[in-house]
Amino acid sequence: MPHHDLVVIGSGSGNSIVDERFADLDVAIIEHGVFGGTCLNVGCIPTKMYVYASDVAETVRRASRYGIDASIDKVRWGDIRDRIFDRIDPISAGGKEYRVERSPNVTVYFGHARFTDQRALRVERTDGSGVDEITADRIVVATGGRPFIPEDIRASGVAYETSDTIMRLPELPRRLAIVGGGYIAAEFAHVFASLGSEVTLIKRGDLLVRAQDETISARFTKVLGDRMDVRFKRQVTHVAGGPGDLRITLDDGSTVEADTLLVAAGRVPNGDLMDLDKAGIATHDDGRIVVDAQQRTTVDGVWALGDVSSPFQLKHVANREAKVVAHNLAHPEDPIETDHRFVPSAVFTDPQIATVGRTEQECRADGLDYTTKIKNYGDVAFGWAMEDTTGICKIIAERGTGRLLGAHLMGPQASSLIQPLIQAMAFGLTAREMATGQYWIHPALPEVVENALLGLDI
Repeated sequence: MPHHDLVVIGSGSGNSIVDERFADLDVAIIEHGVFGGTCLNVGCIPTKMYVYASDVAETVRRASRYGIDASIDKVRWGDIRDRIFDRIDPISAGGKEYRVERSPNVTVYFGHARFTDQRALRVERTDGSGVDEITADRIVVATGGRPFIPEDIRASGVAYETSDTIMRLPELPRRLAIVGGGYIAAEFAHVFASLGSEVTLIKRGDLLVRAQDETISARFTKVLGDRMDVRFKRQVTHVAGGPGDLRITLDDGSTVEADTLLVAAGRVPNGDLMDLDKAGIATHDDGRIVVDAQQRTTVDGVWALGDVSSPFQLKHVANREAKVVAHNLAHPEDPIETDHRFVPSAVFTDPQIATVGRTEQECRADGLDYTTKIKNYGDVAFGWAMEDTTGICKIIAERGTGRLLGAHLMGPQASSLIQPLIQAMAFGLTAREMATGQYWIHPALPEVVENALLGLDI
């Protein structure tokens, strides 16, 4: 039975752990999917490349508001798709080749890993040729997550797409039904609607992107509800037909006809597929592996990171956790901890959304003495130039001290505009210090942040 000094399960952020610090160790990497993980192959990077093309289409479509008459002659879906994956697929292949051919101390197992003991694994080979039984001194679980599929849809037997498959469609669907209302559904709704598909969203609740601050969620729900067909408070009860001719029945008896069905109802961690109980690795109720601030699981010598253990399904969080794990593996005498206090995120939809810190509903639930200020993009000169009517910047601060508690933006460039607020929170700047302690370029869009800070009733 092969024994390794270190085994990393997953080739996404986990792959980055294995650097020159571990050159003298016998290392194994296990991967049962496409090399490089979710972000590279089916997540952050390809989706944002689609989003950028969609943003360009919307800019052309809305150009008349600026006195410029323009139109979209054609959307070449195949060219958009190939531009993206002709860049991404070689990166994945290159990463695989590097580990297999040019990392002499690394053994790569292509297969699905399951625990058989605390530091023992059974790897079922992807090609079906057999299994490998291996042991290790230390193991890192970085297996990510997968799309959640509601049972009614799974049981229907009808073909559906997920975020793992939708981006490689051979043709742009004329009619697309999307089940879900979170960040994945919102991004793909923007992509396909902007590129010309007739999109219908099917949402169990009455708000889209519900995890966002309540003001952002309510306003975004209104914007998207005005733009496309959203079936609120509805669930799928039956799906019939096939690709190009789907009939989706909802719980009120209404139907949605579509060429393609995208299930974007959330994601679940992959730990439940790994026989964690045989190793004694504890999990939360939602299936995430329990880890401490050093990313250690409940079993000595086993660490976990990324979507399989973190409440933040974000690549930048997984990357940070991987750095913490790598340091702690290399320097067990001087461990460091992951800081999850100010984790930012963005939803690359239309309008774009970005957030960091507490939402107003969280502040209220925690009984904090807080104050808020909302400024519209249209309140500043650059907002006038953009003719923006929906963008907002909302900042939450502690009354009395001015300590920044949260920031929530919706509108163009939100994911960039929020960065100075993230920095201020991370380094302890108060709202007043941030607003008055620096120059703000006039008439640039960040003035909406400055004005929100100055408007706080601290």
